[in-house]
Amino acid sequence: MSIKLEHVNYIYGEGTAYEKHALKDINLEIPDGQFLGIIGHTGSGKSTLIQHLNGLIKATSGVIYYSGENIYAEGYSMKELRSHVGLVFQYPEYQLFEENVLSDVCFGPKNLGLSEEEVKMRSLEALHQVGLKEKYYDKSPFDLSGGQKRRVAIAGILAMHPEVLILDEPTAGLDPKGRDDILDQIAKLHKERGITVILVSHSMEDVAKYVDRIIVMDHGCMKFDGEPKKVFEHYKELESIGLSAPQVTYVMQDLKEKGFDVDVHAITVEEAKQSILQAFGMKVKKNGSEENV
Repeated sequence: MSIKLEHVNYIYGEGTAYEKHALKDINLEIPDGQFLGIIGHTGSGKSTLIQHLNGLIKATSGVIYYSGENIYAEGYSMKELRSHVGLVFQYPEYQLFEENVLSDVCFGPKNLGLSEEEVKMRSLEALHQVGLKEKYYDKSPFDLSGGQKRRVAIAGILAMHPEVLILDEPTAGLDPKGRDDILDQIAKLHKERGITVILVSHSMEDVAKYVDRIIVMDHGCMKFDGEPKKVFEHYKELESIGLSAPQVTYVMQDLKEKGFDVDVHAITVEEAKQSILQAFGMKVKKNGSEENV
């Protein structure tokens, strides 16, 4: 169920002294099953863009299609759209309001008109998928840690069985283990269910590791659009707009400048590791002695 944007513009406070052109002529197609990363500095238009994808914000001009249908057409159901396109906000406490974790996760699928049995089955499955332990199910969601709240918020969307899952900074403020746990679970769901995942993140390491494609936003415009390796080749330009490449990129560039035959296009730790081992191995073989490495 692809999403397509044609000439989408959005202006905050149009006609007032506070007018801001937040999105400028966005043309974008997101095919089924893609894992898309969206990056950009603060105020670049990332969050504004994703809130258009399930109709939370209506474009000032332009058209958005979901599965070939114009979501702005008369009679189109935004409720139906949001049952297919789920959005988890950066601050999950805004999406948690029931008395306990299980009832909170049940809220979404219950509104789809499913049977009580189906609602509970989906909710328990979703909580298991996000790795939240059963001992938390009866607790108030507001008594949980930041990482646990994120898991509950994600589970609440997953229980609705969306075709598209949008995550706005899902790991902000988490420790490295919590961050990896959540993103590994999302990657697993993407692979097993074949759902489309759209990840907004400030972590270049995360987008390099998980996504198939990166959109770079800058002052409401799409600056770059492509595979991670291709986008991070422009690390100098990314720096000029307040971003960077993964740290691995800079390490590999430094090694290359020092004369080592390494892959400067490596963007993950594992890719860099393999390239460095290969480069050093070739050096050992050439010199015939490990002392020269």
